[in-house]
Amino acid sequence: MEWLKRVLSRLPHPIRWGLTMFLGVVLIIAGIIMIVTPGPGLLVIFLGISILALELEWARELNKQGIQGLEKVMAKLKSIFKRKK
Repeated sequence: MEWLKRVLSRLPHPIRWGLTMFLGVVLIIAGIIMIVTPGPGLLVIFLGISILALELEWARELNKQGIQGLEKVMAKLKSIFKRKK
């Protein structure tokens, strides 16, 4: 995601904003389509929200909540697999 920030930071603000909105929305729509068709739908939706988070505050907050939820799930899975050894 850092490389995308670097590339977008070189562009003027209106172009950066428009490109970010376009990429984010396209990825979210593609992710929604992938939920009912074969493909990594939730991952693509999360990527789209992450791109929108570069410009939008609500997407930053949603992205942060998603990462925190993922960290909780990973911690739970680690504790489950540690017990089985």
